[in-house]
Amino acid sequence: MGRRAASDEEREDGASVAAPPGSPASEAVVADSPALAERYGRTKARRAGGRLLAWIAGGAVALVLVVWVVWAGLDGTNATIATQDTAHEVLDDHSVRVEFDVTVPTGSTAGCVVQALNDGFAVVGWKIVELPASDSPTRSFTEIVRTSELASTGLISSCWLT
Repeated sequence: MGRRAASDEEREDGASVAAPPGSPASEAVVADSPALAERYGRTKARRAGGRLLAWIAGGAVALVLVVWVVWAGLDGTNATIATQDTAHEVLDDHSVRVEFDVTVPTGSTAGCVVQALNDGFAVVGWKIVELPASDSPTRSFTEIVRTSELASTGLISSCWLT
């Protein structure tokens, strides 16, 4: 074992006599034993490797977080469009009036799909509407959609910036 505790005694032939088990001197010998440290993976090289791996993993997480923040929040091109169906009225077997509000960034033009659905939720009529630019972000519109059969509802399907 190479190391001796301070309280070890030497015999006449030069061999050491270990302290009794459970004494502080014997615990120091066991805790400082390089063979035990190597056996249980507590070597300095192993700890240094673990720390290096932790730093690399932490750096990778930080890099992914920074890239996500730049991609999701700081690019400045995330203009949003909000729509709200406000009313619909079935005029006859071949038309429905749809009223809706659209919020777009001021000065931007947009396009929307207005559609009519029957009782089975099948599309029975649709219309693409071009919305001109305006100084007001939220505006109300009314459109009449022609249908192929009796509609039960009319609504906004989707909108996009043009």
